[in-house]
Amino acid sequence: MSAITRKEVEHVANLARLQLTEDEALQYTKDLNAILEFAAKLNELDTSNIEPTSHATDVKNVMREDVNRPSLPREEVLKNAPDHEDGQFKVPAVFE
Repeated sequence: MSAITRKEVEHVANLARLQLTEDEALQYTKDLNAILEFAAKLNELDTSNIEPTSHATDVKNVMREDVNRPSLPREEVLKNAPDHEDGQFKVPAVFE
């Protein structure tokens, strides 16, 4: 991995509309390069026998089964609506 230059840090700060002081630019350059060096160490590991995973732990659906069951009658539901038409809720137009 190539090192991040101070010019690149200043460019990204400009894109993010951040004003960095001289000290901050130097510190972020140093910090980001330290992160890249750590990430490069991970490339040294032999992962050929490691099965790829999408999650670190087993993910299970905790939702209940989707089961059909009776709902309220349409007329009863529409009684509570401020406005309805042709068996549907009527709402103000969003687009003109």
